[in-house]
Amino acid sequence: MPKRTAKQERAERTRLEILQAGIDLFARRGILATTMNELAKAIKMTPGALYWHFPTKEDLLLAAMEELHRRFIGEFTEVLTEGRKWPARKQLRVIFERQKAFFRYHPTHGIFFAMLSCEAPYNNQRVAEALRDTLILYVAAVEGIVKYGQRRGEFRADLSANAFAHAMLSSHLGM
Repeated sequence: MPKRTAKQERAERTRLEILQAGIDLFARRGILATTMNELAKAIKMTPGALYWHFPTKEDLLLAAMEELHRRFIGEFTEVLTEGRKWPARKQLRVIFERQKAFFRYHPTHGIFFAMLSCEAPYNNQRVAEALRDTLILYVAAVEGIVKYGQRRGEFRADLSANAFAHAMLSSHLGM
């Protein structure tokens, strides 16, 4: 049993290394310009080993997006739990400050999402849909905070919470 656990842990570490290398390379070169063979060479892995972990580039992109979503959401645990009691303005301020800090300390993560946004809609339907679904979650969270603030009188009632959420996330992701 311990050998199996060690192998599983090693496989998971390798998978995360591949994902990080893929995120970095896709951010630098673009998704369409980067091949799986180039990625394998960059991480000193045979193409066969890379394809064992991720059978297609689409699988790698989807897994990278999920991993970045997991990391990104981890930055907001406090806001999404204890922060629900805070005034809406404070919730929004903290969310956008943490988002800005996250992308400052992990610039390739933001560039990777930007590349996905630019390239995937025209080339890969599954990746484009997964990206859209992820961004909808972020919009819904901000929209919910704005509506909470409207009920509390912190924001004008005639403000479109959905339009505001889209505008704020687009501007922050664009930076």
